[in-house]
Amino acid sequence: MENTRIYYLAGQYLKKSLSSTEQAEFQQLLQSPDHQETLQAAFEELAGELDTTAPQDEALLPLLQRALNSDKPARRIHFLPRRSWAAASIILLVLAAGTYFLVTHKKNTPPPVMAAKPVDIAPGREGAILTLADGSKVALDSLSNGVIAKQNGTQLVLANGQLAYDPAGAPTGEAVYNTMSTPKGRQFRIALPDGTQVWLNAASSIRYPTLFSGKERIVEVTGEAYFEVAKNPAMPFRVRVNNKAEIAVLGTHFNVNAYDNEQSITTTLLEGSVRVAALAGGHKPGDVILRPGQQAQIETKIRVIENANIDKVIAWKNGLFYFDGVSLAEIMRQMERWYDIEVVYEKGIPDIEFEGEMTKDVSLNGLLVMLKRTDIHFRLEGRKLIVQ
Repeated sequence: MENTRIYYLAGQYLKKSLSSTEQAEFQQLLQSPDHQETLQAAFEELAGELDTTAPQDEALLPLLQRALNSDKPARRIHFLPRRSWAAASIILLVLAAGTYFLVTHKKNTPPPVMAAKPVDIAPGREGAILTLADGSKVALDSLSNGVIAKQNGTQLVLANGQLAYDPAGAPTGEAVYNTMSTPKGRQFRIALPDGTQVWLNAASSIRYPTLFSGKERIVEVTGEAYFEVAKNPAMPFRVRVNNKAEIAVLGTHFNVNAYDNEQSITTTLLEGSVRVAALAGGHKPGDVILRPGQQAQIETKIRVIENANIDKVIAWKNGLFYFDGVSLAEIMRQMERWYDIEVVYEKGIPDIEFEGEMTKDVSLNGLLVMLKRTDIHFRLEGRKLIVQ
């Protein structure tokens, strides 16, 4: 194809003036390795005309990135994620739009070009498995709205991606327990029998009674969950975490992260007041009372962070990845849970930090498009992501 034709098609694309015939020709051009250099040069020359507010073809993203950043340091990339994309919801953006993705290197080596991925993995979605008192399991993401079960005088109602408990009569027999668990690549929301709202992140679980009775409301959590606890001073609410910590509240909003592969159990308070206690051998070797904005981290002892980054803590609940000076290893752990993949490091964990945010509805390759600006390579083999 003549260079003049490539420049013409690039210009028509930026003006959104491609005819149906030209659109087909342009798509073929994107798939042709022989014309990538010329196409990149065309976009660099026409970079001032780029419309960075409209979705772009996934195959075009690397070219647009290089075009917009051709006269800028390779350390900075700007993105605006958009929920309307089907394959990869990433958009290049000028700084004034406010959303950015900054890669901070601790090494001064030029970024390599990441090889194109032949396959892709879809992002996570709503879904969970409910284990009833009799041990039977219900896949909630495969059901329609309505009553899905009845037990101990309570109806279990599924409505618009949330499970709720509706008393249908007087309870019969002793209290029974349900467990909601989210596999990797799933998250879900539940309204507990007392009205407490719980958001469950991927690879997490919550065990609770179908009816709260007695002097306390007690639930058990693994993984990560966000709570908005219904107020009832006469019946305190307690969250037991991995048999390693306990959180006591009256009515409040807080997040707890207790994944086994994270360094600490963290409890972050948004509203109200909570008492966080570390557990060891059934005893409580220490506890703290948190104020809004504080975070308790439990490792061998409790450490309190005075001004926690709330946006980062609850980003998962709001459908976002939020990177605030986080390491590559932490990002990879999040990716493992959300995309249901296994991450393998061939040569150790690269020493790189990231800042920025993006929506979680991007495909795996969409996220890797951004990470490719670092001095690392990725290789995807099935559901195994190899960091080279």
